[in-house]
Amino acid sequence: MTHLKVTGRIAISESELEETFIQASGPGGQNVNKVATAVQLRFNAVNSPALPEDVRQRLLPLAGRRLNQDGEIVIEARRFRTRERNREDARARLVALVHKAAQPPKPRRKTRPPLASKRRRLDAKKARGTIKRARSKPVEE
Repeated sequence: MTHLKVTGRIAISESELEETFIQASGPGGQNVNKVATAVQLRFNAVNSPALPEDVRQRLLPLAGRRLNQDGEIVIEARRFRTRERNREDARARLVALVHKAAQPPKPRRKTRPPLASKRRRLDAKKARGTIKRARSKPVEE
């Protein structure tokens, strides 16, 4: 059984992928109306044993509109004129998506603005206030 290698620890089995060939729009002339060259690749991300839980949690939001109610990621490839190239394109896009989800996010480090930048900000506000005050009519006493 062959696998679609994503990373060193993640490989998606061919049996988990479902491919459907559909008619594509676009280039191809009369041939485009006769031959189903576009590929619709389905991968059940919610129930896949190939995905570790942390990767699955990041993958589902990353999939966005490509994720349907059944938990399947649906990728349509119609960029090329041949079935083979569209098939490779769909698989490459799935691998890229899972690979992106496999990379853990960088932890955020809290930072504070330096004292000097705070002081510059306050000085600029004071200068602006002084300019605006100078525009108003003088107060008569």
